[in-house]
Amino acid sequence: MSNYKPGLDYAKEQDTLDELASYRQQFHIPKDKNGKELIYLCGNSLGLQPKSTKTYINQELEDWANLGVDGHTHGKNPWLGYHEFLTESTAKLVGAKPIEVVTMNSLTANLHFMMASFYKPTKERNKILIESDAFPSDKYAVESQLRHHGYDDKEGLILWTPREGEELLRYEDLESLLETHGKEIALVMIGGVNYYTGQFFDFKRITTLGHKHGCMVGFDCAHGAGNVNLDLHNSGADFAVWCTYKYMNSGPGSLSGCFVHERHAHNKDLNRFTGWWSHNKATRFNMRHEFDVLPGAEGWQLSNPPILSMAAIKASLDLFSEVGFDKLLKKSKKLTGYFEYLLKALGEDTIRIITPEHPNERGCQLSIQVLKADKTLHTKLTEAGVVSDWREPDVIRCAPAPLYNSFTDVYLMVEKMKTILN
Repeated sequence: MSNYKPGLDYAKEQDTLDELASYRQQFHIPKDKNGKELIYLCGNSLGLQPKSTKTYINQELEDWANLGVDGHTHGKNPWLGYHEFLTESTAKLVGAKPIEVVTMNSLTANLHFMMASFYKPTKERNKILIESDAFPSDKYAVESQLRHHGYDDKEGLILWTPREGEELLRYEDLESLLETHGKEIALVMIGGVNYYTGQFFDFKRITTLGHKHGCMVGFDCAHGAGNVNLDLHNSGADFAVWCTYKYMNSGPGSLSGCFVHERHAHNKDLNRFTGWWSHNKATRFNMRHEFDVLPGAEGWQLSNPPILSMAAIKASLDLFSEVGFDKLLKKSKKLTGYFEYLLKALGEDTIRIITPEHPNERGCQLSIQVLKADKTLHTKLTEAGVVSDWREPDVIRCAPAPLYNSFTDVYLMVEKMKTILN
């Protein structure tokens, strides 16, 4: 959409026309010391709390208080299979089949569990390809996997790097890397939406390319889940992981999600770390049986689920299901497009957006370089009531999340930036 208009009246009109505007009232919006709502554009780091979350968690606290251990079987939401309450809605959100997803562990832990199964180095094929500016935890994880298997963590990494003077990655360069090094690469592991630039990668293109050269392919979707159309099943990726505390609004440090493509669902020979929750449900409590792995992504579980965290995830997923992700994506593209329009009106001599322009190549995040500015600009924005985040050396990341952000939020943020710059 290119027919945006300047002025506060237009922003307010768009909020009036927005069929999802009422969902903002279902979230706690942080306020300043005078009780005025802050402009919260930091859902890429931590999503806001749905007002229903407390009710969902309190239900489990009540069942624990009143039932004790019997909450596992007789609670309103029996704990024994609580993770299954999340499966259907999670699968829809990430574009997967129910057998392909599970909620468990933390993000980097899940990445390690996936690499235990899908990074299978040999003498000839042992390298890992990642983007050069991968999220640090991803880089540390793959380096440690290389060391664990006895390889040098610098020589074993192949980096997909932007061209000089550019921030975004080009697929032609990935193709060249795989043509040159494909026979040495065991795993391609890419951050699905780059945390710094906001570039959303073409999963199917990358997966097809990696598989063509005999590599396993996985994605860290921390900045993608609940933000973009991941379409994981159709991408053909071998695995993916994501956190739920960013765009999925499940609370700080909440559990991670995991995807394993259904073609691996019944392969009991895959190397994996196991625990009693990956064992056949029918005989799990017989205790003395030999291990019998569950099919699908559930077969990578280790432990019984942490219920309070899952209750917070359920609260958020129920909101997503009620709204419908297609409607959220439609609003997200319009809202971020409007944000881009306002920022560009500041002039190319002032700001530069390094996130891709095409709406299908980004989510709601825009990464803004303000020319000749340093972190003091971000500090002043914060003091003016804008919650965003700063990434060295010179980028302010802002993410208008369609579930709770408004067109007025975006307008006021740009006006505050304009005032500070002037």
